Amino acid sequence: MSRSILTLILLAALGGCSTLPRDGPSSKAVDRGAATPDSLGGYALVQLDYAVSERVKAIPPRFLGSLADATSSAPLDVIGVGDVLAVSVFEPSGALFGRGVSNGAATGAVAGVQGGGQTLPGLVVDRDGHVGVPFGGRVRVLGLTPPEASDAIRRALVGKVGNPQVTVAVAQNNSNTVTVLGDVRQPGRAPLNVNADRILDVLAAAGGSPRAVEDAIVNIQRDGRTFSAPLSAVTTDVAENVRLRRGDVVNVTFRPRRYSTFGALGAVRQTDLPPGAPLSLTGALGVAGGLDSNSANARRVMVFRFERPEVAQALGLTQAPTPRGVPVVYQLDLAEASGFFIASNFEIQADDVVYAPRAGAAEARKFFEFVQTITRVVYDVSVTSALNID
Repeated sequence: MSRSILTLILLAALGGCSTLPRDGPSSKAVDRGAATPDSLGGYALVQLDYAVSERVKAIPPRFLGSLADATSSAPLDVIGVGDVLAVSVFEPSGALFGRGVSNGAATGAVAGVQGGGQTLPGLVVDRDGHVGVPFGGRVRVLGLTPPEASDAIRRALVGKVGNPQVTVAVAQNNSNTVTVLGDVRQPGRAPLNVNADRILDVLAAAGGSPRAVEDAIVNIQRDGRTFSAPLSAVTTDVAENVRLRRGDVVNVTFRPRRYSTFGALGAVRQTDLPPGAPLSLTGALGVAGGLDSNSANARRVMVFRFERPEVAQALGLTQAPTPRGVPVVYQLDLAEASGFFIASNFEIQADDVVYAPRAGAAEARKFFEFVQTITRVVYDVSVTSALNID
């Protein structure tokens, strides 16, 4: 009876070998998948040598999106709703604004001429674009520059004030602002002016992002459209440091660049790419603890990647691209000394999967260990049955 149970269990195990626990596909399974590149989920299999690594390096990676189309030429020195204006009026007679003086004894006086000056309390531009000026009534200043607003208020005072002289300055800039959100140290509203109207000016005013520039994405939302680019591009490309427009929403999002390690390695995990200098395949293997000396197939270390179409073209690949890129599996022979030089020249990119399959002998050993586990169960069943019979 025990022999029958053992036979049945072994047959079931052999029939379900494809479901045996493993760290990932075998080398043969990878080869089979690459044999039909036109099938759904197919990929190109590329032997990684020094020439291939040089071709990949020769085409620098493109950053995601661009802010260049979001640059604005709208003026930022015009008055808007909610702005607070500082209005100063100088009146030679001093009858209405200030008291009469002579010989420049009072602020605003001109030597030898009677007159006086007064700075009005802050005037807020109402929702209709007007400010209320004593003796001048409601004056429309919306869309005017401060010199133009000065002239408008002066005209409103003519006939009521003798030869008035008016100056206007924006005391509080509440309309020419943008909203800064997301992964910055001080989110909120940031004012724009003619000397600080670019994306880096606004981010600096918000304290910057605590993330590495390679991991931060800058998004500008305007009129139902969104423009995006990595912060690393904004800090290095002048064309990406665009001028903003009032009402823009700047949202900085954190998008970490990570790669994964699987298979017969010292660590199976997802790891963040370091900021600054690139990480080589040698470095990634070192971070993962290296190959498992007892089970790894050093001749078939692999990197799974959605490659950029221009790189695939440079490599002569005909694999059809997907929305994420051309699926490619690079395989490297680390059993040869030259493999380490090649690995040092091959840069890991975000979303790469580094995989070390198990050697055939290790797979066989795993199977026999599984069989031994089953036979031990059968042995226990046999002993129990014998005890029950006795």
